[in-house]
Amino acid sequence: MAQEKTQWKEFLETVSCLQMVLTFLFVGVSCLILMVYLMFTWLWPLSTLYFIWLVMDWHTPERGGRRSMWMRKWRTWDHASEFYPIKMVKTAELSPSKNYIFGCHPHGIMSAGAFSCFSTESLGFTEVFPGLRPTLAVLAGLFRLPLFREYIMGLGLVPVSKPSLVHLLSKSGKGNAVVIVIGGAAESLASSPGLNTVIVKGRKGFVRMALEFGADLVPVYSFGENELFQQLILPDGSLGRRLQDLFKKVMGFSPCLFLGERMAFIPYRSPVTTVVGSPISVPKHVHPTDEEVDHYHRLYMEALSKLFHQNKVSCGLSESHKLQIL
Repeated sequence: MAQEKTQWKEFLETVSCLQMVLTFLFVGVSCLILMVYLMFTWLWPLSTLYFIWLVMDWHTPERGGRRSMWMRKWRTWDHASEFYPIKMVKTAELSPSKNYIFGCHPHGIMSAGAFSCFSTESLGFTEVFPGLRPTLAVLAGLFRLPLFREYIMGLGLVPVSKPSLVHLLSKSGKGNAVVIVIGGAAESLASSPGLNTVIVKGRKGFVRMALEFGADLVPVYSFGENELFQQLILPDGSLGRRLQDLFKKVMGFSPCLFLGERMAFIPYRSPVTTVVGSPISVPKHVHPTDEEVDHYHRLYMEALSKLFHQNKVSCGLSESHKLQIL
């Protein structure tokens, strides 16, 4: 029988979860505004010195970053993952003598499952997969935000750019698990309770990268990710949707119109189960042909569909639920 949570425990979980959401939404922009503001005060030397440091350190995110196990083990991440709760399920052994590209689905509003499992130690990834080093690759623009870049690098995040992925898959030894949320901003706009929609068909760059470096592909599905927030999904062709698409094209991400269960930003207490699938063995072909890319891309989509249907019932969905791959 599960132990009933105390009011203090529920409070800690709620505050920790709210901290994670507000950080995701506001801290990056706030850091940028703060540093620019300081340039026009008597503290301008601090801001100037930091911007000099930023220029000198510009390429560090694409060279593996600067992760801190101390930050990844903060107790607040445990409270945040227990809020929903989030669980991680292992379905196959992964050898530390190989490198992997994890394709994570769906994006949801803010990829709570991927963040908790792969950017913190709250789910014990390094114990569940001994010898593997998870690295979540996110929007490159986030690493241009002063101060905020230091924070996310400490959690082990890196830009989802080619130089960054090349470094991890070729210059950091073996045992690297590079995690990419394949659907990105476009998939976040399809996030809504009851929907299981992933955007993969036109996304083949991760497969080409896997072939170039001989990294095995691993599908990952976070059941319940789309249940955390209610989102107003604007119809295709509407003015609002066109503005969202324009913003995504310019900025790399889309502003979603969403609400949580409380205070707008606190998500629903809905379980999230992140299932890590079996690896797809990928040979190393430095110059893969389009036919090879298409072949392994097809194998990946088939493996993702199989992973979804094999685990959907045990993760709270009915047998009738379907996975829509766009």
